[in-house]
Amino acid sequence: MKTLPGFLALCLATLAQAAEPPKPNILLLYADDLGYGDLRAYNPASKIPTPHLDRLAAEGLRFTDGHSSSGICTPSRYALLTGRHHWRDFHLHLEAFEGSVIKPERLTLPEMLRAQGYATAHIGKWHLGWDWDAIKRPGAEPRTTGKNKVWGPEAFDWSKPIPDGPLAHGFDSYFGDDVINFPPYTWIENDHVLAAPDTLLDTKAFKPVKEGTWGTRPGPMVTGWNPYQNIPETTRRGVNYIRSRQNAQEPFFLYFAYPSPHEPIIPNDAFDGKSGAGAYGDSIVETDASIGQLLHALDEAGLAQNTIVIFSADNGPEWFAYPRDKKFGHWSSHPLRGAKRDLYEGGHRVPFLVKWPGVTTPGRVSDALVSQIDLMATLASVTGAALPADAAEDSHDLLPLLRSAEVAPIRTTHVHNTYAKAWAIRHGDWLLIEAATGYGSAQNSDWESRHGYPADDDQAVELYNLRQDLAQKNNLAAAEPARVAELSALAKTIRTRGHSAPRLFSQTRLP
Repeated sequence: MKTLPGFLALCLATLAQAAEPPKPNILLLYADDLGYGDLRAYNPASKIPTPHLDRLAAEGLRFTDGHSSSGICTPSRYALLTGRHHWRDFHLHLEAFEGSVIKPERLTLPEMLRAQGYATAHIGKWHLGWDWDAIKRPGAEPRTTGKNKVWGPEAFDWSKPIPDGPLAHGFDSYFGDDVINFPPYTWIENDHVLAAPDTLLDTKAFKPVKEGTWGTRPGPMVTGWNPYQNIPETTRRGVNYIRSRQNAQEPFFLYFAYPSPHEPIIPNDAFDGKSGAGAYGDSIVETDASIGQLLHALDEAGLAQNTIVIFSADNGPEWFAYPRDKKFGHWSSHPLRGAKRDLYEGGHRVPFLVKWPGVTTPGRVSDALVSQIDLMATLASVTGAALPADAAEDSHDLLPLLRSAEVAPIRTTHVHNTYAKAWAIRHGDWLLIEAATGYGSAQNSDWESRHGYPADDDQAVELYNLRQDLAQKNNLAAAEPARVAELSALAKTIRTRGHSAPRLFSQTRLP
């Protein structure tokens, strides 16, 4: 029989546990190659209707100065899930059949949340690598097709589990096709393919692409593969996952990463002509409709009021944005300069929405500088997780900013990078591009002329005051040499120090 003091202690502990509010579910929605000006919540003149994302913005918090870590996909996804600038480890995106960019010892967002009692799931695009060598048959050699070497389906033992994918880095489950335009062209569930590829990619077997090119890499494919089924099938899986959590005891984290509007641009027929920006716009309409289904599933399951919904994108729009602007009068990066791969704002300033019922004020707009890298420290704070000194080294805790507009700036600096030899640093209102140009993709002189940009001044660096010149038309480098030197020195310090997270300045750091 328990003693009275022991019994009272047990009762008090039980009451305290019951009084603790349940941890919120987390739904992280991530688009691919979506421009800052594509959503009407950011650009009222957008020719693409996005009612569900507009509703999310109206019901939550809209950041106007939110950034990805890179101007391309793999690095941004790495930073998103690790709270660490990608450029501390690598720069470029992975190609087909490359290994994981996440080291085994690197703490990830889903690992952190799983340790806090969360069920963790990933649906959609991964693009962070797998150990494909582990399932290659002994002595396998690539086929020669023309001038190229291509892995055929016979090179792999498809019955084996594929190591070092999402399940190795904190996710309890995964469903998707890894990257829509990369082999293998088949569904992957957890760490196994659902059907073994039996042929090589043949895009002629597909319904034609609706805009641009397929952008595919050659490699193994399942006969009958249909890329048009990507969004319908992943959406169905996402809805079912949310429904399955209706009566679950533990909270969930669902990372839902879309393949759109990245090429191939293949909106399903029901969305043809639904925008005024061609098939690209129609693809965003389909993405928005999918998001609407996921949000509706939260409502139906009674989970919406205790779910944090976050929406963002990995980088700015692909270079197709230039001819699209000329043809349809829709500039995907509006009101910014630049696109995917660029150091200009259009390359990495992206939509950034957060809805947390009871915490974020509906319809609030924040001009605070924030980054996707900050999600890890923020969600650690939300869930009570303690981050070690060797994790999330660049992540800032934005929780005070989610709760109130009346807080001091939390992040004041951000280092931008896509390619190894070109850098930019944002500090306060100022942006220094440490390169002769902020373009990572080709410069489009016709677009610049139509939008009133001056000719290149041939200076070695570019400096802009974004509060006065968000469009980045007036390079102030020659007029502000002291500021150029100051920002350049600050960038060097951040790059060599190994961390930028405020919590780490009071902790001992390993060299």
